[in-house]
Amino acid sequence: MTLKLYAHPFSSYSQKVLIALYENGTAFDFRVLLHDDPQIMAEFAALWPLKRFPVLVDAGRTVTEATTIIEYLGLYHPGPVALLPANARAALEVRSMDRFFDNYISTPQQKIVYDSLRPETERDARGVAEARAMLDTAYGWLDKTMAEREWAAGDTFSLADCSAAPSLFYADWTHRIGPVFPRVLAYRQRLLARPSFARAVDEARPYRPLFPLGAPDRD
Repeated sequence: MTLKLYAHPFSSYSQKVLIALYENGTAFDFRVLLHDDPQIMAEFAALWPLKRFPVLVDAGRTVTEATTIIEYLGLYHPGPVALLPANARAALEVRSMDRFFDNYISTPQQKIVYDSLRPETERDARGVAEARAMLDTAYGWLDKTMAEREWAAGDTFSLADCSAAPSLFYADWTHRIGPVFPRVLAYRQRLLARPSFARAVDEARPYRPLFPLGAPDRD
């Protein structure tokens, strides 16, 4: 049976999984979540009542959360690119970097975006300031960490880079990665040049007008 992925091309966590699928040329049915398609939305809600995506369905088995989906694909639908090392110690570093990008880049970035969607009277200025401070701190730590690395966890593209690509892509739109972080900027460019992520970015281009802060005319 064909894998089914319930996701949206403009979603960072959806892109995280799409990168993994594209890296390995894994066949799947892309069930694009659109509010004007009630059938797809109903299928999605029935599969995962929390209504957070992406969600993968494999022969009746439902898998949630982007990191878990990528690890699941590596176990049950492996391809030529192993995104998690077989060595347990190397895998630990990959998982650690994966959590860094999700928790300290993507989470504060989304905090800023979601706050912009609130009515003016309900906005959280302090929370947004804290999110921006977190991003600056995370950029600084990452800039030092990437001093002798090509990819997030070393010399090999991995699960951590699947996380890093959309996280840094949108973070730079939301809270610009300044020239004081040259290694982060260079790493972001390497990610954009990776064919799997470049494909995900191109597929999401039609949805750029939806970005609440205004998508910059670049990338």
